[in-house]
Amino acid sequence: MRNVLTPGQMREADRRTIAGGVPGEVLMERAATRVAEAIERECLPLSAQRVVIICGKGNNGGDGLIVARLLERRVAALQVVRVDDAPAPMDRDATVVVDALLGTGFRGAAEGRYAELIRAMNEDFPRAKKIAVDIPSAMLVRADVTVTFAAPKLDLVLSPENVGKLIVGDIGIPEEYLQADLHVSEAHDFAPLFQPRPRDSNKGMYGHVLLIGGAPGKSGAAAMSGLAALRAGAGLVSVACADASKLAPELMTEPLEHFSLERKTVVAIGPGLGTAPALVKNVMSEAKIPTVIDADGLNSIAGTDFRGRGVETILTPHPGEMARLIGGKFTDRLTTARAFAIERNVCLVLKGNRTLVALPDGNVFVNPTGSPSMAKGGTGDVLTGMIAGLVAQHPNDIATAVRAAVWLHGRAGELAADDMTEFCVLATELLNYLPRAIRECL
Repeated sequence: MRNVLTPGQMREADRRTIAGGVPGEVLMERAATRVAEAIERECLPLSAQRVVIICGKGNNGGDGLIVARLLERRVAALQVVRVDDAPAPMDRDATVVVDALLGTGFRGAAEGRYAELIRAMNEDFPRAKKIAVDIPSAMLVRADVTVTFAAPKLDLVLSPENVGKLIVGDIGIPEEYLQADLHVSEAHDFAPLFQPRPRDSNKGMYGHVLLIGGAPGKSGAAAMSGLAALRAGAGLVSVACADASKLAPELMTEPLEHFSLERKTVVAIGPGLGTAPALVKNVMSEAKIPTVIDADGLNSIAGTDFRGRGVETILTPHPGEMARLIGGKFTDRLTTARAFAIERNVCLVLKGNRTLVALPDGNVFVNPTGSPSMAKGGTGDVLTGMIAGLVAQHPNDIATAVRAAVWLHGRAGELAADDMTEFCVLATELLNYLPRAIRECL
């Protein structure tokens, strides 16, 4: 995982580094060097490139001027455009445009000459690869590559549409100055969960999931969740539903009205359940094992004052369900997720583009994987099962298991879309790509 910093946290890290004896000019030189190195790697051969560098007034523009010095006489053509310069023709045959106009300190709407230069970077260089310095200006420049420094920044992680390929360059800021309570999940975080199993393994070693859902007419949701829990590696999965005819033969079944929590290690409730507040309340009060609540399970506790049991209570709302849980609309996903997880003492998986996993200790993890191919009925049910299946195998590291399920779910969607387009992927087909996603973690 990587820590993600706000602009204020990054400024403080810079200040402490400078106070510790590293001049600001040295930090700028290092930052510009990382940009020049990225251009050399991404734009081959460097000697053939026609480069335009667009510089603002602040530190971001200062970085751009140093990049120009580092590239001088190494490229075919070099033009530096300062925001204060009188408007003049720019090299529209440029093959590289460096956006050093506005940095992380900018807030508000880009106007005047700034707005014109942003428009020009997006529209006037048809042959050029766009390289953003630290952050795309006002998050409006459509960068192909963004070179940021020391740590990913908040906007780059939560709103990545214009970021392109993100490169984090080391400029010598000590790691202890880069601590944060926001993080981005990375594939290698999950390698410990997928080490080879002992040769004498048996099904009892990998947990028993009970999936409760599938009211009459909605048994498919429970069937998908149960199958996902198995495919994620759980040793045993039982499904309590109204109609067991759609269940995979590997799944055990129990009556929806008379299921048992005995000898189960994880319970997941909600997919296809229908509103059942009394049932959900009973499960939450009786279960002393990790509990995943999704879909109708969430609707059943909306408007109540429930509290969870820390990371053992895992809620997986989409934005509409989240609004019902808090009793109103919200715009700031990060603040809402963190506050809810802390106040209700739960592990909250707020689904959507850049799904957030918020823990009751205040830490939040941003998930970078996912695809529009997953905007289809059933994908949430699959995620519920994957979470339950991984938690069943790793009850001593629930937070990592939940994060892994979210990462793998999104990555499977990306891989499926590569093969099947963003239009044709079915929810259960995500499970066909789960093995490839797991191997990327190793």
